[in-house]
Amino acid sequence: MNCKPLVFFLLVYTCCLFTSCKEETKTVDLSKAETATVEEFLAAFPETATPFRYADSVLTQKQYDSLRITNKIVTQFVPDSIFAGTFGKGAKPRFYPYAKMYNEDKAQYLIANAIDPKKKASFLLIFDKKNKFLAGMPLLVLDAQSNTEQQVSFDRNAKSIFKGITRKNADESVSQGQTAYAFDEATASFALVMTQPLDNKAPDLINPIDTFSRKQKYTADYGTGKNNLVSIRDGRRENKLTFFIHIDKDNGECTGELKGEATLKSANLAEYRVGGDPCVLEFKFSGNSVTLTEVEGCGSKRDLRCSFNGVYARKKAPAVKKSSKK
Repeated sequence: MNCKPLVFFLLVYTCCLFTSCKEETKTVDLSKAETATVEEFLAAFPETATPFRYADSVLTQKQYDSLRITNKIVTQFVPDSIFAGTFGKGAKPRFYPYAKMYNEDKAQYLIANAIDPKKKASFLLIFDKKNKFLAGMPLLVLDAQSNTEQQVSFDRNAKSIFKGITRKNADESVSQGQTAYAFDEATASFALVMTQPLDNKAPDLINPIDTFSRKQKYTADYGTGKNNLVSIRDGRRENKLTFFIHIDKDNGECTGELKGEATLKSANLAEYRVGGDPCVLEFKFSGNSVTLTEVEGCGSKRDLRCSFNGVYARKKAPAVKKSSKK
């Protein structure tokens, strides 16, 4: 039997198959292309692990045009209004992918640096696990002050976003300020949860659910001082409670935060339990307090040296101002 024709056929087939595979895996040059798929756009951002931190010095480093993403591709997937507040309407900064991370719900957090002749900024762009754009915001805008440094950090689950600034003063002292945000995928919005001015004042805690309705029996604010808060508001249904917890213990050495929805198990007992989240938290209400008990560890929501456990006293509701009659 003559095997040469068969061998020749196999060689030709293998070459064709190899060539076909190379064509299928060919990547698009986003620095020159005018269109791309969302998968190609997302793949341009290098993945990084959380927690993650970076400073405004990345905006002063050399940017390589071979890594740039054209404006037409960026605005194909991200509304230009996200950038207009920083650069102005109609501006066309040059975009460079910097990092990509995932939160516990598989949402994709992209960091894109944008540069034009007058400004340099870094933006957070969030896409869901189905590659749909959800929201965006500026993280860093480089200033002209040589004595300041801006930093951004993401916690282990990329749920909390911290924007900080450090300033070296003329008297050699150092001042620090910080703003904290939480992203709510259900509403595709950022909630400001804490702000600390650039001075020595204690941080002001902002309650992201403060304006929610409080018609149910135990809806109120509980806690001690300004920075230990258990806020309870009405849930989506009668057997649900919306809550926001922020703790600050041991003079700031241990902090924690959790926002979610608990289910009423009885008249005075509610439980936070969500599939995929190891944290299980119990709320036991009395007339003037709520007792929190971690049924399962909530270490991913707080520092490991403390817990949410404790009895939190009910705070007096603020007086409702009555409108004066003319």
